Amino acid sequence: MAKKSAKEQAFNGLGSLIKLLPTGTVFMFQFLSPILSNNGQCHTINKYLMGAFLVICGLNCGLATFTDSYVDNEGNTHYGIATTKGLWPSNNNSKGDNSNMSKYKLRTGDFVHAFMSVLVFVVVAVLDKNTVDCYVPALETTRKTMLMVLPPIVGGLCSGVFAMFPSTRHGIGYPSERRESDFEAPLN
Repeated sequence: MAKKSAKEQAFNGLGSLIKLLPTGTVFMFQFLSPILSNNGQCHTINKYLMGAFLVICGLNCGLATFTDSYVDNEGNTHYGIATTKGLWPSNNNSKGDNSNMSKYKLRTGDFVHAFMSVLVFVVVAVLDKNTVDCYVPALETTRKTMLMVLPPIVGGLCSGVFAMFPSTRHGIGYPSERRESDFEAPLN
C-alpha cells in the first residue's frame, strides 16, 4: 500500500474530525436552548426541561460515535450500532451478502471518541449564556475568561486526538464504505 502524502493525511484527519464533532447536536442545542431556558430566566420547570435536554444532547453526542454503516453486495446501505460482537441490527438478510459483521465490533478508540465528542458538547453547553443564566448566574463574571480559555484548549486537544486516531466508523448520516465496483462507469 502506498504511503499517503501529508495533504491526504490532513484531509483524512479533517474528515474524521467533522464526523466526530457533534455539529447536529450543537445546532439543535443552540436552537432550542433559548426556548427551554426561557432566555436564561429559568423557573423550576425550565431547569428540569434544560437538564433533561442537556442529558439527551450529551447522550446523543456519545452514542452517535457508536453508529456505523456498510454497503452490502447489492449496493444497499445498512445502519446499526456497534456491539462487542459486531453491528446490531446488521439486517444481513440480503441474498449472497457475505459481509463480516465482526469487523464492526466495539474498540477502545470508540469510547475515546465518544468521550471527546461529549467533552466538546459540554464546553459548548457551559459557555452558552442561557445555560449559565439558568443554572449559575454568578458564573457570568468568569464566563468571558472561560470563553477565551476553554474552546482553544478543548478544541485543540480533541482535534489532535481525532486527527491522530481517526475513526473508521461511518455513522448514520455520513458516507458509507465504498467498494471498487461502486466507481465503475455505468454501461450504456
